[in-house]
Amino acid sequence: MKLLRYGAPGAELPGILDSNGQIRDLSSQVADIAGEVLLPGSLQRLATLNLNDLPVVPGTPRLGPCVAGTGKYICIGLNYTDHAAEATMKVPPEPILFMKATSAIVGPNDDVEIPRNAHKTDWEVELGVVIGKPAKYVTEEEALDHVAGYCVANDVSERHFQLERQGQWVKGKSHDTFGPIGPWLVTADEVPDPQKLSLSLDVNGKRMQTGTTADMVYTVRYLVSYLSQFMTLQPGDFIATGTPPGVGMGQKPEPIFLKPGDTMHLTVQGLGEQNQHVIPARAL
Repeated sequence: MKLLRYGAPGAELPGILDSNGQIRDLSSQVADIAGEVLLPGSLQRLATLNLNDLPVVPGTPRLGPCVAGTGKYICIGLNYTDHAAEATMKVPPEPILFMKATSAIVGPNDDVEIPRNAHKTDWEVELGVVIGKPAKYVTEEEALDHVAGYCVANDVSERHFQLERQGQWVKGKSHDTFGPIGPWLVTADEVPDPQKLSLSLDVNGKRMQTGTTADMVYTVRYLVSYLSQFMTLQPGDFIATGTPPGVGMGQKPEPIFLKPGDTMHLTVQGLGEQNQHVIPARAL
């Protein structure tokens, strides 16, 4: 299944994509794509629905983040060998963990802001993992049973804040709009092997990133098990699994960073695509 959320920011409704690419409204079945709806039994029930019985959503509504109620947005750093090399950092002996503020989460095609006083705003296409069943001290063999599904993620990063202003990476990762996810949550039954997915990202129509999840240092299975040793993963928790090479700070002969007016196009095989315009940060 391809589950999604559509409508105005903060007022999204649950939906599902049918075999013809039409959005069908799920409001009669679930309140949102969140929490208990992501548990295995609930997803199994949704899978039995006759989508022809659900109303078609007219037009082309805005797509919101494909999952709501995310309690934790966990990121994995330097999880592709070639990306670690371009960042002039060593491949870590254990996964690097850091958090992105959940207030950064936006829809897949929403605008991305350049923060005030930013100098080095960068892009990162990633495979996103959404937890379905709570996970605590799970083994690698059990780990994927706790995954509700997968989606495209853009781990937007302000490198000046992240690497040059001391402290943890979180402040370079958490600006509003720095967490586009979606367009839809593809349930785990449709992704038999998350380590066989191609990824790409274009800036202004030029291919910058090309990669495959086969090149991850630490697999999805390993990461879910590893994270569950330190914290209980709850339904809706989100894991961004790292990015392949080609980020802006790694470009040669000089780094390239985002500026207002730029566009980004992201894909992950079988999970859909994102399209974002870059704008200056706006005050509330």
